[in-house]
Amino acid sequence: MNLKNIDLNLLVYLDALLRERNVTRAAESLGISQPAMSNGLRRLRELFSDPLLVRTSSGMSPTERAEILQPKIREVVASVKAVVQPVREFDAARATRVFRIAASDYGESTLLPHMLRRMRMEAPDVTLDILTPSDVSFKDLERGSVDLVINRFDVLPQSFHQRPIWRDGFSCMFSRQNPIRKNFNLESYLEAGHVWVSKTGMGIGVGMEPDAVQSLGWVDEALAKLGKRRRIRVFTRHYDAAMRLADLRDLVVTLPSKAANRLKDDPTIIIVPPPFEIPEIELKMAWSPLLQNHPAHQWIRRLIAEVAQDVE
Repeated sequence: MNLKNIDLNLLVYLDALLRERNVTRAAESLGISQPAMSNGLRRLRELFSDPLLVRTSSGMSPTERAEILQPKIREVVASVKAVVQPVREFDAARATRVFRIAASDYGESTLLPHMLRRMRMEAPDVTLDILTPSDVSFKDLERGSVDLVINRFDVLPQSFHQRPIWRDGFSCMFSRQNPIRKNFNLESYLEAGHVWVSKTGMGIGVGMEPDAVQSLGWVDEALAKLGKRRRIRVFTRHYDAAMRLADLRDLVVTLPSKAANRLKDDPTIIIVPPPFEIPEIELKMAWSPLLQNHPAHQWIRRLIAEVAQDVE
């Protein structure tokens, strides 16, 4: 195949088609007509000798070849944009940009207060728009309509960039009035009532069931390996709410230590290590390859990494 005979616009079309999986929406996203996009799809099928997208009962679905191509095409398009885009330094002190960041409640409550203090000094007119991960999809992140997602990820699309923010262990919190303080061990832990707080993932959340150990997350999976279960009395998706419930004398809250440490100076709360081993978790930030080389985006990623080093 002679590369000089390939129209690079076709790769842009293919990127949009695989992202939208709809000819009309793909055309709209690029600002071209639907017939032009249909013609582009025809030429792409000839180029790759593959139908690429086929009509099914659920809409247009990618072929196996298209699924293999998608992350590679995404990188090619992002690289070309980076080459031709004018490079301008980001002046944080004068910038008025809005950064849209999807952050789990854990990340928002631990990291973002430190970020805001730093930004007041370096970028006083920059605004943060904080979304929950359930507000956005991987498609929103891929398009660059969301700058970053800060969360714990089991799986990320291959084309995304990511960077670890920190690793964190776990702590237990309970009221100084809780009788468990006199003899805190695995046995008394299992006899107590517990607050479960979520590891918010991407997409719309669902209700929890106490018997669904495999979906309950880190703490309960660690207990299950010991053949044990705790008595969950409250399910919440908010770390601040979970920590406030530690005031109740009959409940124990187990959560990541950086979240628990926000109440380390509260004289009414006791914070201790769990009476069993829980594997550490890793908080990461992830972003679209479209934003990898954007100066403003590089600045916010660098700021997050630097701030994270100072969070206890």
